[in-house]
Amino acid sequence: MAQSLAQGAAGIALLHVERAHARLGPWSVAHRWITQASSGDVSAADTTGLFLGAPAIAFLLNTTPTAFNARYSDAWTTLHAHVTALAHRRTDTALARMFRGDLPTFAEYDVFYGLTGIGAYLLRSDPSSSALERILNYLVTLTRPLETDGRSLPGWWVGHDPRRGHSAHFPGGHGNIGAAHGITGCLLLLAQTLRRGISVEGQPEAIRSICEHLDVWRQDSAAGPWWPEHLTVADLDTGHPHSHGPGRPSWCYGTVGIARAGQLAGIALDDSALQRSYEDALYRCLTDPIQLAQVTDTSLCHGWAGIFQTAYRSAHDALTPHLHNVLQPLGDALSAHARPGSPKGPGLIDGDAGCALSLTTLATDQAPTTGWDACLLID
Repeated sequence: MAQSLAQGAAGIALLHVERAHARLGPWSVAHRWITQASSGDVSAADTTGLFLGAPAIAFLLNTTPTAFNARYSDAWTTLHAHVTALAHRRTDTALARMFRGDLPTFAEYDVFYGLTGIGAYLLRSDPSSSALERILNYLVTLTRPLETDGRSLPGWWVGHDPRRGHSAHFPGGHGNIGAAHGITGCLLLLAQTLRRGISVEGQPEAIRSICEHLDVWRQDSAAGPWWPEHLTVADLDTGHPHSHGPGRPSWCYGTVGIARAGQLAGIALDDSALQRSYEDALYRCLTDPIQLAQVTDTSLCHGWAGIFQTAYRSAHDALTPHLHNVLQPLGDALSAHARPGSPKGPGLIDGDAGCALSLTTLATDQAPTTGWDACLLID
């Protein structure tokens, strides 16, 4: 648990590193949490990813201020070597799976434990590495259709249900559209790298392909566009999603994360029309009281903290100023609902640490000095 960025000491340490960076707290507290997160053997097994094990601790150490780098440089260098090797192993495994024609799982490509998350770390720490290049090439390939059981499916179609099990509601698996476990997370990394001048052959076309898929499944309503969280085989056959309306606004599955990814795609492709369309989708979502009424907690994953942090980043990249108008009411909602002692615990993704980090952005009206929200790929 200590090595978990999602729920453990590693994620809590991010909060205290950010606070120390911003001169809102002492470095001694941050160091204590870093020590707790990195105590014991740090796993670099193939089941680890950005939110667990060596990649999580390496990401944490990469956020420490320059003045303290010497204290952690040896540990980071060792961890980084393990993460680089992990990235190559995991890419080899994924490419072998593709060659066999099997369906992937969330763990292969998602932000939390898959290659997209490992790529997010490498984008921060080693952007010119062959490991990141191979991950980007893999993601480009992932956007191509996969022929299985006599039919063509999106390359990211997984063979399990949204809870990673098997149920009668998802025969033949599903296609996930969310940022946390779906194709939108892959789009975030592809757009963030291209935006920074890092690309591989076919990357712009892959970004376009994902955006075209999102266009196909975009649902328009009086309150604005929305997207289904996931698709079934039956949805593909009928051309209509089984869901009848937008889910709660969130980074992980909802319009908020999807719209940020689409906005970044527009920026990366220098396509102002695409960028504006997703900015409008985000604005309409965040000004719809019916959608906002579905938000029930303050978490980063699917609560007010993630909504505010994503909106803050989106507003500061926006072509038009109207997104700035939602920041004050969203900040008010975050402040009104924030209470210490979250029932989900003190962790980053669902608990107090993530909420406190977004509150820090709200209080300072500045982007994170550590870039901690790169773990969500919204920076």
